Amino acid sequence: MAFLAFFSRRQFLASAAASLSTRARVRAAEGMRVATLDWALLETLLAIGANVVAATELRQFREVAVTPDVPATAADLGLRGTPNFEVLRFARPDLIFNSNFYAWADERMRGVAPVESHAIYKPGESPFALAEQATLAIGERLQLATARQLTEELAARLDGYRALLAAAGDGRPVIPINLGDARHFRVFGSDSMFGEVLKRVGLTNAWQAQTSYSAAAPVGIEILASMPDAWIVMIPPHPADALATLATSSFWNALPAVREKRVLMLGSINPYGALPAAGRFADLLAEGLAHAWNG
Repeated sequence: MAFLAFFSRRQFLASAAASLSTRARVRAAEGMRVATLDWALLETLLAIGANVVAATELRQFREVAVTPDVPATAADLGLRGTPNFEVLRFARPDLIFNSNFYAWADERMRGVAPVESHAIYKPGESPFALAEQATLAIGERLQLATARQLTEELAARLDGYRALLAAAGDGRPVIPINLGDARHFRVFGSDSMFGEVLKRVGLTNAWQAQTSYSAAAPVGIEILASMPDAWIVMIPPHPADALATLATSSFWNALPAVREKRVLMLGSINPYGALPAAGRFADLLAEGLAHAWNG
């Protein structure tokens, strides 16, 4: 019953946040036109209701990030590594948001519109804290109060999950992974957005080794045998053939987590996202654990 009450409350908060975002988007549609190459900034802009007129790899973003929704009117600039600057020019942005990952494009984009840069992933720094800073700075720049509302609502939601998991959890660590193939995976460390969420909801990341820019890859599947007590949390997208191979793998099926049904398959989440990705991961993880603990 505690789980049901909590998730009803969470659904109410999510509905309220969506309503706020919708109202902000209506206001922003008449305001500053913005563009970005970076997916973390894109999901931030969309979540606070900015008027996004151009961004990169939108079809893949919709499949990987899933939320927030991308307006059908947004122009697709093509690949993040080789964006189409002519399409960007035709989109007529008033302001372009960029990150340290695509700083090489700043000079060319300044010929289209002013460029403002925000870094969310930097070695040795918290991506969650940087995402909060970027969200508030962008909200102030665009005069969208929904930016602060987003940060406050997510902080409250994570605090709620922390209390819930402390009261009803099993105390096991969690290892968040993304399959590369049937024998290797990418693991997200404490410096990843997923790792930050685990810490903020009071869960332990089973992966304690070093990572590079939030993740380590390729890691052999046999490493999972050294973490027999952990929940394995699988974050799509995964290669379909890898999942099919694991289903019949003697090694995989012999792992304690697999035998004891401690494997969670979440929905797809942007692995290098910002606060919206953090919130989606927290929601899906808490719901998965709640379902597993309640049989």
